[in-house]
Amino acid sequence: MQSSTQTASVSKKSLWVGLIISTLIVLFLLFDGGVKVIKMASAAEATVHVGYPARLVVPIGIAELICVALFVFPRTSILGAILLTGHLGGATATQVRLEDPWFFFPVVIGVLVWGGLFLRDERLRALIPLRS
Repeated sequence: MQSSTQTASVSKKSLWVGLIISTLIVLFLLFDGGVKVIKMASAAEATVHVGYPARLVVPIGIAELICVALFVFPRTSILGAILLTGHLGGATATQVRLEDPWFFFPVVIGVLVWGGLFLRDERLRALIPLRS
């Protein structure tokens, strides 16, 4: 009988795929949060278009960057993923409220956040053991 640490170990291939997925997602979210923090015109316009006041662009961007920072560090990556899920859930709810057909985009980003983390983190594999 295998111990849970043997079952939950991460192969090199899974680790690399998880790192690649997570890196791409982090780069996208850093860009997204960054354009909000510097209050780029397109970010402000998009925020107002979906019904939020322009004064919230920077705080939303800061919150997103904090969540990404927590996700990047291994000790806090699961907390970061949980907080990013909440952030992306709000984006999804906003898009659904507007009946925007692109509502699935933040859902896909959220799935990739957790998928990349699952592939690279033994703690998460131990918590959610998938069996073949």
